[in-house]
Amino acid sequence: MLINKVSDQIKKSKYISRDLSWLRFNYRVLDQARDTNKSIFDRLKFLAITSSNLDEFFMIRVGSLYNYIDYGKERTDYSGLRELPFRKKLLDYSHRFVNDQYLTYNNELKPLFDKSGFDVLMVGELTELEQKKVDSYFKNTIFPLLTPMVFDNYHGFPLLMNQLLTFGVVTRTEEDQKAQDRLTFVQIPQNLARFYEINRKDKIIFVPIEEIIRWKIKKLFRNVEIVSVNLFRITRNGDFTLEESDDIEADFVQEIKAKLKTRKKGRVVRLEVERNPSAFMMKVLKDRWIIDNANVFTINTLIDLRALWQIINHRQFKDRCFKQPSSVMPRSLPSDSVDLFQYLKEHDVLLHHPYNSMEPVVQLLERAAEDPYVLGIKQTIYRLADQSRVTAALLKAAENGKHVSVLFEVKARFDEERNLKEGDRLEKAGCFVIYGISKYKTHTKMLMIIRKEGEKVTRYVHIGSGNYNEQTARLYSDVSLLTTDEVYAHDVSEFFNVITGHSRPNEYRSLMTSPKGLRNQLIELIRNEARNAKKGLKSGIVIKINSLEDKEVMDEFYKASKAGVPIKLIVRGICCLRPGREDLSENIFVKSIVGEYLEHSRIYYFHNSGDAKVYSGSADVMVRSFDRRIEALFLILNEDLKREAIAILHYNLLDNQNSYIMREDGTYVKKRPAAGEEVVDIHKIFYNRNIYENLDFELV
Repeated sequence: MLINKVSDQIKKSKYISRDLSWLRFNYRVLDQARDTNKSIFDRLKFLAITSSNLDEFFMIRVGSLYNYIDYGKERTDYSGLRELPFRKKLLDYSHRFVNDQYLTYNNELKPLFDKSGFDVLMVGELTELEQKKVDSYFKNTIFPLLTPMVFDNYHGFPLLMNQLLTFGVVTRTEEDQKAQDRLTFVQIPQNLARFYEINRKDKIIFVPIEEIIRWKIKKLFRNVEIVSVNLFRITRNGDFTLEESDDIEADFVQEIKAKLKTRKKGRVVRLEVERNPSAFMMKVLKDRWIIDNANVFTINTLIDLRALWQIINHRQFKDRCFKQPSSVMPRSLPSDSVDLFQYLKEHDVLLHHPYNSMEPVVQLLERAAEDPYVLGIKQTIYRLADQSRVTAALLKAAENGKHVSVLFEVKARFDEERNLKEGDRLEKAGCFVIYGISKYKTHTKMLMIIRKEGEKVTRYVHIGSGNYNEQTARLYSDVSLLTTDEVYAHDVSEFFNVITGHSRPNEYRSLMTSPKGLRNQLIELIRNEARNAKKGLKSGIVIKINSLEDKEVMDEFYKASKAGVPIKLIVRGICCLRPGREDLSENIFVKSIVGEYLEHSRIYYFHNSGDAKVYSGSADVMVRSFDRRIEALFLILNEDLKREAIAILHYNLLDNQNSYIMREDGTYVKKRPAAGEEVVDIHKIFYNRNIYENLDFELV
């Protein structure tokens, strides 16, 4: 009865639970790992991504839920459920997902390893010579790094690290047979590779490091009886929502450093453990961390599937999994040899990554660092690549005496330490560095180069939806603009004055920004379409985003749908809106695209009585995007570039290879081409420049 009551309550809500929607998104990623048309390495890649996604989900989303539970705060989910019933629903769904993850690994992927040139084997499956190599590796490398940590009446409970594999070893000595068993923890060193690699003539063998340690565990427990050896892994709360300071004078660098330390001690929200663990150990762990069976995930094979990245990235297989950087030039840029400083004075350029390389942006920045006429560079940075060329260019610019202002967002989740380190390097080189803005997270992506050209100064602007990260630009779908148009230059200059100083401009001509105004401006654009529909005029909205979660905007979509506005939404991940519900959202269509590339671009189209308004930029339709982040959407002013952006939306709507159609109940169904229908795969079609020859597309 209780299960039916909860299900009915969820169905009655006009919104979809954010967290349950996210888990459905991870199922769409898992679907890629099940796709038999993909190579084994691509399938392993997607399976590893589902594992990384789930780690973050537990650290942040489940962690956030426990903030409410642990601190006695009330919370009602979009589904209408309070904290404890929702916890049960969420963890039940998570268990189902993990079961499906491992069914995919064990039944669909592992049988393909042997014929693909590799295998994952236990120590007992190795030859005698291979076991000798493993024994030597244990003695010389692993053993010196292992530190047993006993927990008993004389030793306190040790601090076990987040997301590290740990052995719980239950022991007893002869004289203590009547005494309580002792529990000792052995954490596997995080700086060693997960697999020990052995080259055979025809394949590469990957031996899990935990199995090597298990094989030799007696070396750590001499002259005592080992009762049981149990491998487990914990996930701690990594969400700081209730702890974040509202004090605008706070030293945010020190605050973030302090929070990075608390991440190591956060409450445990998940325990992954191998089958048939010691009952004694499980009681100790559950009591210690105040968790129950709902938090415990029993794994019957490789714990932590992120380990698969070692196989995927192996030099022998890497070329089979990762595409080379694109050399396709954007339609608005004639060649890669053009002088951008000259070309951009007369032309705007729309880049569509990864189909267009990020090279024009990086090369422009690198050239600006050396150019004697460049006076200054201003940039916002959210995430960077390893050995970033962007940072190198900014350092060079500072060394060459140019004014360099950089806003590093130190609250970029899981990249905080890297951004602090890179910001420190730039500061030491003489750059003006800002580490975030008060309680807001700076998520916008902007670059401005100020260059003296004769008697005047020209401002070169880059603004887009993606990070300044050369590595992810090969894997993420993003849109960005290069321009010297004075309308953009004025607005971006004003925007930098806001985020680096104390300025409040009255209005922008090409930008919509948050935390001031973005939600209301989007709502007004939606209402304008509703007004036109009520007048009998043609109307329509097409939006491509990562997530849709803000109630105020969703309610406006519902109202516009009732007014007769056709609304087409391409939402990759979380979607809390219910499409196709009678008398609520009958005119709303929602699809998700999940495939070879991560769909990261944001494009907003409003019909506007035939004079379409098209925006792109960094913002999704989320509460955090409107209220807790500094975001920017830019209006595409150039008519040719506007048609290019509309073409991107057009083909996204046509895609029938990577698309999932959302149903009213929040579930998704994979879209398949109808009989005789042309196959459209956007992750291939955008490499063809010829698709832009005819740009007169009707979206609505």
